[in-house]
Amino acid sequence: MGNLTVLPIPDLPMVQPGDDLVAIINEAMAKADLSFQEDDILVLAQKIISKSEGRFARLSDMEPSAQAHAIAEETGKEPDFVEMVLSQSNDVVRTGPNVLIVEAFTGIVMANAGIDRSNIDRGEGDDNALLLPLDSDVSARALRDQFVEQSGKTIAVVIADSVGRAWRYGTSAMAIGCAGLEPLDDQRGDVDMFGHTLEVTEIALADQVAAAANLVMGEATEAIPAAIVRGLSYPRTDRPSSVLIRKKEEDLFR
Repeated sequence: MGNLTVLPIPDLPMVQPGDDLVAIINEAMAKADLSFQEDDILVLAQKIISKSEGRFARLSDMEPSAQAHAIAEETGKEPDFVEMVLSQSNDVVRTGPNVLIVEAFTGIVMANAGIDRSNIDRGEGDDNALLLPLDSDVSARALRDQFVEQSGKTIAVVIADSVGRAWRYGTSAMAIGCAGLEPLDDQRGDVDMFGHTLEVTEIALADQVAAAANLVMGEATEAIPAAIVRGLSYPRTDRPSSVLIRKKEEDLFR
């Protein structure tokens, strides 16, 4: 493996519902004198996927249930926001002061079902929120196919979101969608540097790519929702990012 490079794609405009992300990214890359090379990985922030797909919701449209009111009392969150989280969730995993951990409709365990109110126009009355894409793997495959067709290069696409992690402070990016690379690189059966057989080693490759790109994409005023990860050798597959989600019956901490 050679040097790994992460190249930010600057000057993307504020994405609006219905925008053509491929055209927007191609134009920004041209302005930055960037072009795809073989095996590049394009990492995109979840926000611009959700925005382009019109995944906005209004808190004022929520009618909080008794469960939402009870959770709001425990967490200190607004009942309408809690109801929105419940509407995007399969299950409530943990609650506490200012904490609402759920299994989102995607199967990912995360805070607030991934609903985001940062770096968006909240509209009149501070009312708007941004939901996760309906299917980030489908979104990633569609974008990958278009970029491959237009560029003539074989690339992969990862859709990244920032999440908190059990047992550790701070957020880190992870993959919630991918296309063109193996999200979970199973190295069981390989041998280590001393010739011992690896028995449990599986590399969360798509998550590591997302985290690397996030170092240049940032979380706040950087306004860089896209980056290219270059120089990584990776297995090519179209397995969905959901293979990274630990099965509930194997999760010892739920």
